[in-house]
Amino acid sequence: MIDLIPPSETVMQILEQTGAYRQGHFVYPSGKHASHYFQMPLAFRYYDNSRVLSVGLSRKFRMEKSISSRLPKVAIISPSPGGIPVAFAVREALGAEQIYWAEIEDGKRQFRQYLKSGDIYPCIIVDDLIRTGKAIEETCNLVNELGAEIIGCGAIVRFEDAPDEVDGVKIQSLAEFDCNFYNNFDEWKTAEGNDAPEETVRF
Repeated sequence: MIDLIPPSETVMQILEQTGAYRQGHFVYPSGKHASHYFQMPLAFRYYDNSRVLSVGLSRKFRMEKSISSRLPKVAIISPSPGGIPVAFAVREALGAEQIYWAEIEDGKRQFRQYLKSGDIYPCIIVDDLIRTGKAIEETCNLVNELGAEIIGCGAIVRFEDAPDEVDGVKIQSLAEFDCNFYNNFDEWKTAEGNDAPEETVRF
């Protein structure tokens, strides 16, 4: 029987089996080196995995009376296109009536044109992965500018160094990950102690 809220070990197993979580030696666009890389949409290619992960996250939201009492007149919002599969899956699991996502345009995170104050229901902001919390914080600012209420925040995986709340709202997650980034190859090799081939990643 599948747990309604899968334990973090199960979540990481799903991510690893689908290639959404990889181990090795990765160089990020920032120039930082790490022994891990997440590409979460790879897990959401498969409906069964998407269902397990989204239902698990949605159950965490349903356990909050401040959220469950507002359904279905709730909006699910993704901070970026990368989180859209999670947002749609959570929206379906909760039966929420609205869904939105922000995009980066001219270096600034923003919603599509013509949204105005009063359009957005009380909202839950969800993403696939929270590394620094910057994207979710910027999205909270956009929501606040439109006068909408934020009643929930969450992600499939949250890095342990990321904030555990935003705008006074606790960030829910299915798994927390202890991440280590290094400034250069020598730092990485000294700390990690292996000779995995270097791979440059795009995101």
